[in-house]
Amino acid sequence: MSLIKKNKNFENQTKPFPNLGLNNLRLFKPKKTENKYFYPLAHQSWDAEEHNAIINQLYTGKLTMGENVHLFEKEFCDYFGSKYAVMVNSGSSANLLIVAALTLLKKFNFNKGDEVIVPALGWSTSYSPFSQYGIKLRFVDINELTLNIDEDKIENAITKKSKAILAINILGNPVNFQKIKKICKQHDLILIEDNCESLGAKFSSKNTGTFGIAGSHSFFFSHHIQTIEGGMITTNDHDFYECCKSLRAHGWTRELSKKNAVKKSINEEFNDSFNFILPGYNLRPNEFNGVIGRCQLRKFSNFLKGRRKNASLFKKLFDNKSFCKLQDSHEGSSWYGFSILLDGNLKNRRDYVLQELKKNKIETRPVVSGNFLKNKVSEFYDYTISGDLTQVDNIDKNAFFVGNTHTDLSKQIFKLFELLDGLHKRIN
Repeated sequence: MSLIKKNKNFENQTKPFPNLGLNNLRLFKPKKTENKYFYPLAHQSWDAEEHNAIINQLYTGKLTMGENVHLFEKEFCDYFGSKYAVMVNSGSSANLLIVAALTLLKKFNFNKGDEVIVPALGWSTSYSPFSQYGIKLRFVDINELTLNIDEDKIENAITKKSKAILAINILGNPVNFQKIKKICKQHDLILIEDNCESLGAKFSSKNTGTFGIAGSHSFFFSHHIQTIEGGMITTNDHDFYECCKSLRAHGWTRELSKKNAVKKSINEEFNDSFNFILPGYNLRPNEFNGVIGRCQLRKFSNFLKGRRKNASLFKKLFDNKSFCKLQDSHEGSSWYGFSILLDGNLKNRRDYVLQELKKNKIETRPVVSGNFLKNKVSEFYDYTISGDLTQVDNIDKNAFFVGNTHTDLSKQIFKLFELLDGLHKRIN
């Protein structure tokens, strides 16, 4: 006797969905949504192309990682000049897999107890993977104008335990790779890039994220490319690439090439389908992330043009004003956002300034996390500090940033300038 009570009306209540088929789909025109901010931090970069790509992908029935993810990886490599790319579900996951691959591949000799030199301005998941794999963090102050690690202070930070440097390109602005690459070569250090905020930035005509053994990229809503959630690892090292592919998907061998450094032979289709050889994760993106990424990449050049046009106006208005300092940006910046370091008679008045901006519906945020070591999570890290952190402390106390996007922000930028200039004159 069945223990499940039958519902006589069940069949009538659960009729199958009609087989619409791709030919019956209507083009979707997204509605514009009102933002409570006059000048928001982030802006939607999708249009009907992305919405319809999602709908069409849904009706294929192929939703988990597949063809579009792999095509996006290939197209990403072609666009940014990398040999290999591995898409994951976030920029944070990209950072995690980079550290995991470095510690698991014997050829890098990157082991528990070793040390990585990092800037004191960064995101939590730029640092946490090192701690999780037993790597010690050695914090170095930043240059308060570039917002990146102070390259001139790296040499003094190097110890016998130093094995790597983490370069974080902040708010679209590349570090000085000429200096850092020279230091890495002299001291036999591995260079790792966190490029999550700086997609499309260039240094000496070369894309950021391609200078080190690997670079991480993010496709979160507020970033240069938006795939809902998503990230990418770029590398020119085949062994590293194969290792990241395995780590991304459970640590199995299924996606490995026949020639790889993880498992010497891949030749048994049945056994290799569920053959686990690395302590991996499930950090796979889905096909929606892949197909959206492909749409976004086709528009990316125009995205950059728009961001740089807004930046040109921003710099024209705010440059050489006594009440603030701007990020000293490299000409190849991709301008994730605009940082403002309060100075002159607005210095030490950030709370007052932010209150006034909020009244005028201008959204603001700290510059990344300010001095990261003021975050409670740092208590979980094994770390040391090289020298003082004077510059990042000033950023922590007196700086904030506003958003940027590919669309015209002239009205917003003029309004921001009008308000800050007015506050400056009012205090005088």
